[in-house]
Amino acid sequence: MPDEKKKTPLLDELEKGPWPSFVKDIKAAAETQPMAEDLLGQLELSYKDKISHWKHGGIVGVMGYGGGVIGRYSDVPEQFPNVSHFHTMRVNMPSGWFYTSDVLRKICDIWEKHGSGLFNFHGSTGDIILLGTKTDELEPTFSELTHLGFDLGGSGSVMRTPSACVGKARCEWACYDTMGMCNEITHTYQDELHRPPFPYKFKFKFSGCPNDCVASIARADLSIIGTWKDDIQQDDAAVAQYAADGVDIQKDVCDHCPTKCMSWDGKQLKINNRECVRCMHCINVLPKALRPGKEKGATVLIGAKAPILQGAQLSSVLIPFVPADEILDTLKELVSRIWDFWGEYGNNRERVGELIQRMGMATFLDAIGLDPVPEMVSAPRDNPYIFFRKEDEVPEPEEGAGEPKQK
Repeated sequence: MPDEKKKTPLLDELEKGPWPSFVKDIKAAAETQPMAEDLLGQLELSYKDKISHWKHGGIVGVMGYGGGVIGRYSDVPEQFPNVSHFHTMRVNMPSGWFYTSDVLRKICDIWEKHGSGLFNFHGSTGDIILLGTKTDELEPTFSELTHLGFDLGGSGSVMRTPSACVGKARCEWACYDTMGMCNEITHTYQDELHRPPFPYKFKFKFSGCPNDCVASIARADLSIIGTWKDDIQQDDAAVAQYAADGVDIQKDVCDHCPTKCMSWDGKQLKINNRECVRCMHCINVLPKALRPGKEKGATVLIGAKAPILQGAQLSSVLIPFVPADEILDTLKELVSRIWDFWGEYGNNRERVGELIQRMGMATFLDAIGLDPVPEMVSAPRDNPYIFFRKEDEVPEPEEGAGEPKQK
């Protein structure tokens, strides 16, 4: 490329300031990779023209797979021939994103040989993102990746690559084995991962506790978030030690509790566990004194998505609690029902959450055979014109007495 075309004054602005810059990384790769050099030129032109110069020119992929490769072509190939094809490959990452340095070096070697040498560790789905290669390099890249033990992830209207937090491998708050669950689901649904069968994409994300470190509640069609059913485990001596060390229990813990279920009298922390919503704030502030309960499991939620058609949407509770040893069997049965209903009634490019919005949660629950429960309510009743009379209340049974008669 002539020296004049190497000038990138607009992109240079993105190297200024205290933050890491993708431009700096691409320039480093451009010293040895012609694809990266032309990528800089095309990006500079896009910033100048204020339009993207990428186009989609059809479906590309590897033999037998309908997903895993995102086709991308330049609409100015005569100016930047080295990025006339610039396909992205998604590679299924290890559960919890655990690698050895040896494997990472081998992945780098493969991509420098067959592609631009540019990576994204990791995409929002979780995959290793290999940025930029030509059509005739897709099969050789795939072949070498499979020999290394890797497979492609999901793209298009497939089950996207499941992802999970590190769970019990490193986190003491994990309420179930997120990595094992992610691995099992990935292997169980290989066909749905690689060959588009759905109206649109479907994402599983596994978080070991309500801290939700993979942001499943905002991004997954099916979120599996670890929780517990009994009381928070509490060490009063450790709470007192935190107070002695200068932690303001009232200000830093109690005042931030969303349901105000905690109180501190200066000597003892009291928790009304019936009002606890498992937000994890108190446990995060006092990790040596408070722990999740012993009866562990997960909450299953459905329907999160990004703002594509009708705005962003957080997951809704589908099953409030599943014991840890029943999660896998529950998911397999639940998923088959959800996919059957979605496949029959979903519109093109309509995610499960949008289907539920369109048809109603009641219709959806009836179709998949679940009964509604209070935890599914997303907001309190907002109609002020419903009243209850005192005499209509059913009294609590006295200890040792039989059930009161219904009126």
